[in-house]
Amino acid sequence: MTFLWGVSGSGHQTEGDNTGSDTWYLEHVDPTVFAEPSGKACDSWNRWRDDVALAAGMGLNAYRFSVEWARVEPEPGAFDETALDHYEAIVDHCLERGLAPVVTFNHFTSPHWFAERGGWLDPDAPEVFARYCDRVAARFADRIAVAVTLNEPNLARLLTWLDLPPHIRDRERATLEAAGRAAGVPRYRVGNVMLPEEMDAIADGMTAGHRAARAAIKTHRPDLPVGFSLAIVDDLVAGDDATLRDRKRSEVYARWLDLAREDDFVGVQNYERLTYDALGAVPPPAGAPRNQMGSAIEPGSLAGAVRYAYQSTGRPILVTEHGMATPDDTLRAAFLEPALDALHRAMADGVPVLGYLHWTLLDNFEWIFGYAFQYGLHEVDRTTFERTPKPSAKAYADLVAAYLAPSRTG
Repeated sequence: MTFLWGVSGSGHQTEGDNTGSDTWYLEHVDPTVFAEPSGKACDSWNRWRDDVALAAGMGLNAYRFSVEWARVEPEPGAFDETALDHYEAIVDHCLERGLAPVVTFNHFTSPHWFAERGGWLDPDAPEVFARYCDRVAARFADRIAVAVTLNEPNLARLLTWLDLPPHIRDRERATLEAAGRAAGVPRYRVGNVMLPEEMDAIADGMTAGHRAARAAIKTHRPDLPVGFSLAIVDDLVAGDDATLRDRKRSEVYARWLDLAREDDFVGVQNYERLTYDALGAVPPPAGAPRNQMGSAIEPGSLAGAVRYAYQSTGRPILVTEHGMATPDDTLRAAFLEPALDALHRAMADGVPVLGYLHWTLLDNFEWIFGYAFQYGLHEVDRTTFERTPKPSAKAYADLVAAYLAPSRTG
């Protein structure tokens, strides 16, 4: 496979008006943990050709997007052929523009009816998910480069280790309770807002769902690379006591890295490096530049996460997301080169990396944080939806051009 240089995005975060999804429903209950509703997002349902053109214009050769299950299967077992036509058109247009389509089948969001059934707690969830994946794969598995079944199924568990405001946990529980009352069901459950006591059971459902989806996709094209993406922090140890770091790895990653050994690759999504001593997380040095999550900016974190994933699985790595939440684009632009240099040193040391997909092309809807966090290489006017490149877009394009030059290998 040619090394993939691209960008990543997701349907709900960019398309807008994803009214049949579980996340849209949660955004509109009271109380809600979401800072604001997604609304029109980036209007990418209508402007997707503009987005593909931006990626192609940067000289990239890959484009990751997600299919919205809620649009494709708005009612159980009822598939919307117009929605399938839409996503098939994106695949074909990517190919016309020289971009390898990397397709995510479930990027957190699911249909409202799926959440009403308890989401991944429903015993039938794996079979239902595989049915949807089968229908999508039947349309265009023959033309895509990579299939990602699930996006960050470990994220909720990872967030229990991050320093989020304590009220968020209570707000998440209240949101799910409000959704259950509004829908008239005993439990309304989604893929990216979870109760701690249910995380293991949901992970069991997702594990079975991934296996069933992989089998369904492979039925249509056995040679298509299939895997899932993991949120992986570059976890380091200060001193001699690795107890906390190792406990985190056991809780957050171990199940999924074991599962990934069955796959064609493991998707790595990295944004942070955290250091642990015997007492807990070590705070960043005073005055160190930080991203919007409050973590120190560490360009080497990606390479560290990639090395760990490969050492744990022995599977090739695809960087399905990497970037920085910051309103200061000078930080993002400066961060790219040292991060990619460190990644290529890992490759030189023998880590098989299939590609690098930056998160993200556009400033978009960032889940419970709404539009307050900026990860994009392009700004998006919230009224006109005009896309404006930031300096980091050129910085990334220039780096890709340099790596693709005949004198270098990527």
